[in-house]
Order: sequence, then C-alpha cells, then structure tokens
Amino acid sequence: MTNEKPAPAAKDSLAFECDLPDAPEKVWRALTVPELLAAWMMPNDIKPETGSRFAFAGPEKPIECEVLDAEPGRLLRYSWRERSGDADRQELDSIVTFTLARTVSGGTHLRIVHDGFVQAATPAVAMAGASCRLSLRAHKPKPPVAANVPRLLMRAA
Repeated sequence: MTNEKPAPAAKDSLAFECDLPDAPEKVWRALTVPELLAAWMMPNDIKPETGSRFAFAGPEKPIECEVLDAEPGRLLRYSWRERSGDADRQELDSIVTFTLARTVSGGTHLRIVHDGFVQAATPAVAMAGASCRLSLRAHKPKPPVAANVPRLLMRAA
C-alpha cells in the first residue's frame, strides 16, 4: 500500500475501505468495463475518460453520470445524478470516488466514497454500508454480497 493518506470523507458521505487480493489492474477493469461493471452494479455505457458522460440503467430512470477524473489503476471519480420524477422523493446529486492502491502483497486497497449520499439516503441504507465485502471471483452457488448493495458482485476478466 502507498503512504498516501486519503482525504477524510465529508459528513454526508458514505465511505468504504477494503483490501482485495486482486491487482489494481483487475479491479480497474471491474470498475470501467461496461459488461463487468454491470455484473455487480447496473447496465451502463461507461467510458473511463475524463469528461465522458454515461448512464446506469436505474430502477425507475437512468442515473446520469460524468467522469470527473480517470487515472487507470489508481482513481475513478464520477458525478451521480439520480432523478426520480417523484416530488415526494429526494433526488440524489452526488459524486462517487474509487481510489485504488497496490498493497504489499500485490492486491488492491480499495476506497469507495459516495459524497452527498447520506443526506438523501434513509438511515437503514446508510447503516447498511458499515462494512465492505467485495469479491472479484465468481462463487457458486451464490455470489458474495456487499453490505450496501444487494448481490454486489465484481467480476473481472
């Protein structure tokens, strides 16, 4: 792992850190190849280039995103704009940051910060993010889950 200290997350952020046995290059692919990202997140058309716009196929409406920073194998940051169209439901306009650092063993220290998430999330959703359990390997019969996303599965080629 590098000696860099990550910036502290804002009070309205949801932050996770975990060590994965897979190299940053593999984790980067899981975050930036549309088919691999869709396997654990949602269908999307991401292009990991600063300034590119893409969307996740959200449950009600597309989630509009723009890549703000992309440093292969190290940093991915994008805006996350979720519009419900429902006046009773709060819309989410936030930023998601993935920071990857190679560990001493050759794996990846992954830090995920979703800025602006907590203010729009229900307490149950915010509390569900208390731990980070991710796997880059397919498991049978069930894929592993992350505490914050049902059936989260990161598969990388």
